[in-house]
Amino acid sequence: MQAKKSYGQHFLTNEKYAQAIADALLLTDQYADVLEVGPGQGMLTKYLLEKPFALKVVEADRDMVAYLAQHYRQLPAADVIEADFLKLRLHEYFAGPFAIIGNFPYNISSQILIKAVDYRDRVPELVGMFQKEVADRVVAPPGSKTYGIIGILVQAFFEPHYLFTVTPDNFNPPPKVQSAVIRLVRRAEPLVSDELWKTFRQVVKVTFGQRRKMLRNTLKPLLSPTTLEDPRYQQRPEQISVEGFVEIAEAVLAAQEAG
Repeated sequence: MQAKKSYGQHFLTNEKYAQAIADALLLTDQYADVLEVGPGQGMLTKYLLEKPFALKVVEADRDMVAYLAQHYRQLPAADVIEADFLKLRLHEYFAGPFAIIGNFPYNISSQILIKAVDYRDRVPELVGMFQKEVADRVVAPPGSKTYGIIGILVQAFFEPHYLFTVTPDNFNPPPKVQSAVIRLVRRAEPLVSDELWKTFRQVVKVTFGQRRKMLRNTLKPLLSPTTLEDPRYQQRPEQISVEGFVEIAEAVLAAQEAG
């Protein structure tokens, strides 16, 4: 069966990597359910079915759903969700915590990460194959060229781990980019409270929207001139740690509440 560009499909063909991805879920004592996103022809699915957790898969491509039904009869029809993952109301399928795993479609991989962040209270762990460029951004530390919005938003709630790189010849069709597998583990204590989350996200997006400018310039509409005299605001956003952005967001929220 041919991969479809419209779904961003690149089927993994190397059994070694499929096994390694399945084995990368390590916190299975914390959840009973796992959701695989974009199973395609089931290369990863068959290894997940050997595990002691309950597996559900979500697949938007009707042809792939039919393929899974034909070739993976041990997967109950009720556990194959034909839907767009990004539109899925995940709490309707899982009563408790669940992990997310997959060889993710690259055209929606950043959106998958944001959805995991949105469901952070339910998702203790995520393992996935991403375009290497996206993986690098997720794990990037402050001061690096790849440090930015997606990495900061994810790192606010998850500890990221870069596991391994996968070259294009391990897929059909081969993508034009390198791929990488990362693992996210939910922090025992989030760096950002739920009450601060909206402001934190606003601050990160505003500052990185003009990442070459110093914070004192991009945050002028949000903070007083006196506050902006602090040396921290003489820096550019890529120099600020996640914890630093938390402190800035707290200052912005305090200013907003003070009117």
